[in-house]
Amino acid sequence: MRRDELSRNLAALEDRVAAACAAAGRAREEVTVIAVTKTYPASDVRLLAGLGVTDVGENRDQEAAPKAAECADLPLTWHFVGQLQSNKARSVASYADVVHSVDRERLVGALSRAAVSAGRHGGRELRCLVQVALDDDPDRGGVRPEDALRLAGAIARAEGLALGGVMAVAPLGGDPGKAFGRLAEVARAVREEHPGARVISAGMSGDLEEAVAHGATHLRIGTALLGRRKPFVR
Repeated sequence: MRRDELSRNLAALEDRVAAACAAAGRAREEVTVIAVTKTYPASDVRLLAGLGVTDVGENRDQEAAPKAAECADLPLTWHFVGQLQSNKARSVASYADVVHSVDRERLVGALSRAAVSAGRHGGRELRCLVQVALDDDPDRGGVRPEDALRLAGAIARAEGLALGGVMAVAPLGGDPGKAFGRLAEVARAVREEHPGARVISAGMSGDLEEAVAHGATHLRIGTALLGRRKPFVR
């Protein structure tokens, strides 16, 4: 039953993403869907992988680490998308392929040391995105848009890390289109100095259409794919 539910949700989500890409004049292949599985068990990750999902996102290391270990046999790309404390860098660097939420130089240093310790080099560098704050809420993380280039440079110079691009969350109660338009401007500025930093991680279940319209390359989808959140039980 759960597989059927996820299959239906995935099909409906695919229709939305395809329609958003068509409306924006973009190829569907330009946009990657990340299944954000926080509070859901590893069994759901396995079901999603069986349905063709290749990218999985997690918000909390204490949940992500054991889940990634349980699914280590699957050909998945693991994205850490939540706010990250520096003291969790070593753990995250052991399983994540991409960290979306880099918003301060101290975290860059911690991730660099952890990546080097984990042997992340020779094409296996830990890919990091600059989280850009699109509102004034300090609890949501992110660097001010005017400081994004400085932080991008710090990531690009850090041993064991690779600069992937930018990430943001739309402001609560605000216009997501306007916010993602601002993120697109920051992304362009970053790409001018770092041409390989092409990732724009933006858009969730409620605003993916606006994100795609403003150039998002990665969508972080939870509710539309897995259903309403519930307490996590392993």
